Amino acid sequence: MKRIALFAAAAFATLPAHADRLPIPADAPPAFAAECGGCHIAFPPSLLTADDWRRVMASLDKHYGDNAALDDRTRRAIGDFLERSAGSGRRTEGANAGNGALPRLTISNWFRRKHDEVPAAAWKDKRIGSAANCAACHSRAEMGSYGERELRMPGGYLSER
Repeated sequence: MKRIALFAAAAFATLPAHADRLPIPADAPPAFAAECGGCHIAFPPSLLTADDWRRVMASLDKHYGDNAALDDRTRRAIGDFLERSAGSGRRTEGANAGNGALPRLTISNWFRRKHDEVPAAAWKDKRIGSAANCAACHSRAEMGSYGERELRMPGGYLSER
């Protein structure tokens, strides 16, 4: 019984570290990093559902105010990857604003809970720009690591608490 308790304690001790890891799956097509990462970090596919990703990929000509249209072959390769690697469950809940708007991982319940200490002024700071600019504060976001120890928020917003 002691062994089981020790094993369980060791397993649970590593949970926070894994909770902040959202790596891009190894089978990502090269176009994913090139095309999606050209304007923002290539977001971890697990942050939206397959249906959400289908909606995003179907409207690339109106991609959150920009034209991010791709040729059919590239769009299909990236879309297939995103659907195959999509998330489900609590992390993806609340990403849809409704009214036909595209899903936004930055409005998901998970994102809001993780960023509840970030003041509204931080999102407007020109060094951050928006909640979608993960790399502005998360120094290893491009590697899929979002741990608090790696957090470097411009303007010291979090240290003002």
